[in-house]
Amino acid sequence: MKFLLVLLLIPLFTIPAFAESQTLPTDQGTLDVKISYDDVKTGQLTKLPIEFINPMTQKTQVHIDYRITIAESGETLFQTPNLIHTSEGIINGFKFEFPKDGLYNIQIDAEGILFTPIPKESVIFDILVGEVIAQPSTPSTEEGGGCLIATATYGSELAPQVQMLREIRDNQLMNTESGSAFMSTFNEAYYSFSPIIADMERESPVFKEIVKLGLTPMLSTLAIMENADSESEVLGLGLSVIALNLGMYIAAPALIAMKVNQQIKSRK
Repeated sequence: MKFLLVLLLIPLFTIPAFAESQTLPTDQGTLDVKISYDDVKTGQLTKLPIEFINPMTQKTQVHIDYRITIAESGETLFQTPNLIHTSEGIINGFKFEFPKDGLYNIQIDAEGILFTPIPKESVIFDILVGEVIAQPSTPSTEEGGGCLIATATYGSELAPQVQMLREIRDNQLMNTESGSAFMSTFNEAYYSFSPIIADMERESPVFKEIVKLGLTPMLSTLAIMENADSESEVLGLGLSVIALNLGMYIAAPALIAMKVNQQIKSRK
């Protein structure tokens, strides 16, 4: 099963330099929010500069009322007690000490622009601290998460594609023994590279579109899992999904390459 999983994930693998910033839109799209971090280490204060950006002008949006919440495994570790105002639209002095290795969720809520209250708009950043072995085998469903690549690809944890993945995980896979075993193996591989891929998407719109193109067929096949209600159905449909993706991402390109090679040779 682990070998098949690795093959399934081959289309998403790459070896980039780590980009230490993330930019995501709020859930209503009024603002883009950028968070930066450098050399995150447990037990040490980490500076986390935050910038609010006007998506229309791509310039810093001044005069923002905001709130910050940091959680790990569903437990809130830090929350600003009241709304804070930034006149410059940039927060340079915020620091946080990550107590241990893990997957942290940093939620930033914007509730005012240019001294005018707005309905709360939120954005959630996932920051991986330490080694993958320290990550929870099942990311917290309360915090939405763990779908790092899909969230970066589709721009929000509320995107239909991200919600579909979350629902399949929680409603089908985690309710069966074989599904839970699959998720345990999947997380070991997924969290070893997904934060890097997600950061690259946020830094490069072109790369983001390439990943979206690659994810679309996979998401279509994963929709089959919504019909799985029992242990045998999860196992049977899961293997079918893996086989379909192996065919689309490996077998089909290999056959096309062979045909092209034969055509080239025949013309010589």
